[in-house]
Amino acid sequence: MSRTRRVLAGALLTGLAVLTGAGAAAADDPSPSPSASGDGSGPTEAGTTFRTATALQQGETATAGASTGDYLYWVFPADAGQRATVTAKVTLPESAARHGAQTWQVDVYDGLRRRQACMYGKQTGTAAADAATVELTCVLRTVRANAEQWANDPLPGSYYVRLTVVDLAQADLGLPVHTEVKVGSKDQGGSADVDGGLSKPLVPGVSSAEQASDDADGTDASAQPVASAGEPEDGWSSGWWTSRWLWTAGGGLLAALAGVFGYTVTRGRGRPTHVPPGA
Repeated sequence: MSRTRRVLAGALLTGLAVLTGAGAAAADDPSPSPSASGDGSGPTEAGTTFRTATALQQGETATAGASTGDYLYWVFPADAGQRATVTAKVTLPESAARHGAQTWQVDVYDGLRRRQACMYGKQTGTAAADAATVELTCVLRTVRANAEQWANDPLPGSYYVRLTVVDLAQADLGLPVHTEVKVGSKDQGGSADVDGGLSKPLVPGVSSAEQASDDADGTDASAQPVASAGEPEDGWSSGWWTSRWLWTAGGGLLAALAGVFGYTVTRGRGRPTHVPPGA
């Protein structure tokens, strides 16, 4: 019986170690770690409105030349369980051509054009009059598969990046700048899973069939936003399977082992060998 106890105790400790390790891996990492799913190349231009935003895939680096004061837009897809990180770098004109400091800001909006708050990062940065560049970072909240209608939680779909200068000397408007924007994400695993999911991701735009239908009905389809990042490289997540099923199965196995172990401890040694049956 002592051997059985040792075996069961070892199994319980092994199971607890496995679940603890999985939980530690799924825990939130305080440091952003953008994934580089692509080769780093990306679009070489930016849109100037939500409707004309340039599509950008995660892992790509978008570059664009612009004039100081322009609003620059990109759009990228983000799926449930992902925590996206947006980084932007602005190369400023030579200091001799500038008349003072400049403050730049990066903002992120979801498919419903709701501004999403940055969990941490340098969303707004000021470059001194002699600085050559300014770098910005925005780490978004984890995208949820579903949320209440009143909530402002980030949901699967398209996300818009807007980069612009918010404070500068009036004489510096129109000076040429060079921008770089990159988007990456980290999968948060089962810790971010929730019950339910959207029937469709929040991807603005209309298909050609919907366009034709709107035209036939006399609806002005051009009034709808058409800029969309499409879908992630591996498609939108769907189905009932999540990693939480592993936790459920592991918990059930540990409960069964604990029950067997408790039974072996409390059942006693049974009838002594020197006592005859029926005594």
